[in-house]
Amino acid sequence: MPDTKRPTDPINYKDTLNLPRTDFPMKANLTQKEPVMIKSWEEKKIYEKLQEKTKKNEHYILHDGPPYANGHIHIGHALNKILKDIIVKYKSMKGFYSPYVPGWDCHGLPIELQVDKNLGDKKDKLDKLEKRKLCREYAAKFVDVQRDEFRRLGVFGDWENPYLTMSYGYEATIVKEFCKFMETGSIYKGKKPVHWCPSCITALAEAEVEYGDKESPSIFVKFAVDDENIIKYFPVLKGRDVFVLIWTTTPWTLPANLAVAFHPDFEYVAVEHGNEVYIVAEGRVEALREKIGINGNVVTKTSGKSLEGMKVLHPFIRRESLAVLGEFVTLEEGTGIVHIAPGHGEDDYETGLKYGLDIYAPVDDRGKFTKQAGELDGKFVFKANVDIIDTLKNKNALIKEEKVVHSYPHCWRCKKPVIFRATEQWFISMEKNQLREKSISEIDRVMWIPKWGKDRIYGMVSNRPDWCISRQRAWGVPITLLKCKNCEEFVTDHDVLDGIGRLVEAHGADIWFMKKAEEFLPSGYKCKKCSGTSFSKETDILDVWFDSGVSHAAVVEADERLSWPADIYLEGSDQHRGWFQSSLLASVGTRGKAPYRAVLTHGFVVDGQGKKMSKSLGNVVAPQEVIKTNGAEILRLWVSAEDYRDDIRISKEILDRLTEAYRKIRNTCRFLLGNIYDFDDKDYSRDLLEIDRWAMSRLQTLT
Repeated sequence: MPDTKRPTDPINYKDTLNLPRTDFPMKANLTQKEPVMIKSWEEKKIYEKLQEKTKKNEHYILHDGPPYANGHIHIGHALNKILKDIIVKYKSMKGFYSPYVPGWDCHGLPIELQVDKNLGDKKDKLDKLEKRKLCREYAAKFVDVQRDEFRRLGVFGDWENPYLTMSYGYEATIVKEFCKFMETGSIYKGKKPVHWCPSCITALAEAEVEYGDKESPSIFVKFAVDDENIIKYFPVLKGRDVFVLIWTTTPWTLPANLAVAFHPDFEYVAVEHGNEVYIVAEGRVEALREKIGINGNVVTKTSGKSLEGMKVLHPFIRRESLAVLGEFVTLEEGTGIVHIAPGHGEDDYETGLKYGLDIYAPVDDRGKFTKQAGELDGKFVFKANVDIIDTLKNKNALIKEEKVVHSYPHCWRCKKPVIFRATEQWFISMEKNQLREKSISEIDRVMWIPKWGKDRIYGMVSNRPDWCISRQRAWGVPITLLKCKNCEEFVTDHDVLDGIGRLVEAHGADIWFMKKAEEFLPSGYKCKKCSGTSFSKETDILDVWFDSGVSHAAVVEADERLSWPADIYLEGSDQHRGWFQSSLLASVGTRGKAPYRAVLTHGFVVDGQGKKMSKSLGNVVAPQEVIKTNGAEILRLWVSAEDYRDDIRISKEILDRLTEAYRKIRNTCRFLLGNIYDFDDKDYSRDLLEIDRWAMSRLQTLT
């Protein structure tokens, strides 16, 4: 009988199958493993070894635009740094020497305001040196915080040796670059209208102004023409009540009115309205009939050019306003006649200079009227609108009043509306030494990515006013100039300016606040103009855009590892009016060339519906939370997957889709690795196809 017993040892069918095998884990566990990986890179000095291997090769320098050392990084920072890291790593793998030196912007208003907030009532009891010490400590704290957060993104760079705009060497470069501008004659001090924040009590640069909606009064106002001027300019209207009509959305500037502007090429008409006659632009008559109810006939007509020099009466102050001409007058809104306050507007200022008018601005640093404004003394300008309108009503000078919502400049920091106000400030001239012309020429030599970036910065540089570089605060690099107390001439001797620069390099910018004016001068020094021997120090500090604008000199030019000009600057599209422009002007003004060969801009990060992120909407996506939940690798995949040229959307749903895509990529890699687990890499080249050998040779060229 056959033996029906089964074998005692079962057959191991598993050993007969050719299954993929790998130690590559199925789950990524990014949130746990990424910190370990980053620590391993740092311990093995991967970045340093990469630089050592490529240091003799062709350079490719991406110069880092410095983020502000205030608070934690946001999702826009993450986008920016990851984009930079992708470029630097790509160029390094291609064999270029591409060191990445990160930097931080450390001076300025946001830090000083935060320190003031922390101090509370004590803020006014501290002197400048004490406050500057606290500001430096605050900035240093957030440099450390942000450095760790950037490292956690897996970004390679020389994190132990970043550039800081508050380092002594950098501060010295700021002083030296300012002095270079002084020596070219491009810098001047003058009383000009600038954007002024009454809340932060300082002047603002164009790049520090944000436009947002604001409700303002919209009023039509009558300026009476007296009999003498009626006879001279409108003889047919002799004996009648004649008024020039203006329109404004800033009633608070009327106390500073010194003129009314007509366009030289427009025709102006006298239109009857009841017993009165109004002078308005012919091209605005029909619109004004509908807007303010003008119901009479046109009596006479004249050219704007013929009205130059006419005098009209201020509606509530006993003085005359001059009729002037201005090409800026338009027929788009209003009456075709513009009220001119030389101390409160750029066009107004230029017109005032042309006609010899006083640059009059009866408003103080906090936005309150001074005694020069009479009964308005001490009132905040925006609140005084009501009083001014009431006065106009009482004087029978107000034709129509309504509210309008329009785009209005706001402070970038406190978000409150700013005013245009004439103050003594330091400026870099756009015309002196052809700075505007040379900068526009250099724009043509730079590669702009996307291409529309060229048109944008071209328009900004073409139309921008002189650069206001002074600020009335404590935390920043001082304008290191000495002034003769006798004749008020500034000391511009090269040796003196150079000596101050060396002191700043040795002791930091605080030295300016420690020493007396005479201690910065050689013994027995006398004013070159009047031989005076008593001097004072300038009290203003420099605009932080000047600080960061000279980074090309303080970093790219000064660091022996780098090469000037940089190959590329990469920042958000808002930097056409910010760092890209300040860097261009600072470099062209002293070296005649742009500091970069190419400029790449990316869009802003918005939520999944394309809306701007804000705490009030609750749609803010913090990179720290994404890393905690998904890992930095998912953030990097998000950056890689999006079109950086437009605004970039992010949401939980988008990140979830990317996480699933990452899982598929990982599983594909795991499958491939499993297939070659027993592959012997010692001697395989003879068995490879020609296409595979070509691929391997290409791989060997990667660094």
